[in-house]
Amino acid sequence: MAEDLVLDTAIRDWVLIPLSVVMVLIGVLRYFVSKLMRSSQLPDAKIIKEGQVIIRARNLRAAANFIPAKSFRARKVYYSNEENGLLYVPKGQAQNAQAQMFSDPNMAMDMMKKNLSMIIPQTLTFAWVNFFFSGFVAAKIPFPLTQRFRSMLQNGIDLSTVDVSYVSSRSWYFLNFFGLRGLFSLILGEENAMDDTQRMMQMSGFGFDPSKSLSAEKDGLDIVQHDWALPKFEQRAEDVLRKLVS
Repeated sequence: MAEDLVLDTAIRDWVLIPLSVVMVLIGVLRYFVSKLMRSSQLPDAKIIKEGQVIIRARNLRAAANFIPAKSFRARKVYYSNEENGLLYVPKGQAQNAQAQMFSDPNMAMDMMKKNLSMIIPQTLTFAWVNFFFSGFVAAKIPFPLTQRFRSMLQNGIDLSTVDVSYVSSRSWYFLNFFGLRGLFSLILGEENAMDDTQRMMQMSGFGFDPSKSLSAEKDGLDIVQHDWALPKFEQRAEDVLRKLVS
């Protein structure tokens, strides 16, 4: 049977609160450091244009049923025709994202700076947590959990008799590492929308590939089945009114 523990208030004052405050301060400091290291070069106008085209095509797919069929077909041809459509990318003009990065040294340097601004602080923080706070039971979640959460919440504690709702100090570090995006958005604004999980995913890739995104959006627009919804609204409203009256 799982044991109930009485957590000392000193653990809250000297482990839980300092660890949370340090994680927030490191996140804020990393944001301003990465902002200072960011290149002042203006973004490529072609990439911005292609991104805007993708957004407009997505909006067209989402609202396709709210415009007449003739208007939808005209917009569909404008985006996806094989001659001069905005979403059509000839095979010879598709540029690999990896080759694009290596052809632009500023892009490679910016990516390296972003990765270093994440790796170095988090490595030092994890070493600090592992050295000073390893083995502490820092908090308790106020609701029961299944055994599947034990490895996630009790990292560094090898006691199977402890209830799953207790959180170790090392697991509290990881929870803060992956869960502070909302707080950083409140503190720093929407400019800091990219969190550490997205940065880690980008470390294994080479950025945005416009040709693949344009082709994928073109395929999605080609398979859209138009069904104009506006003529049916009056019938739906009539049916609702009849139900309310009856």
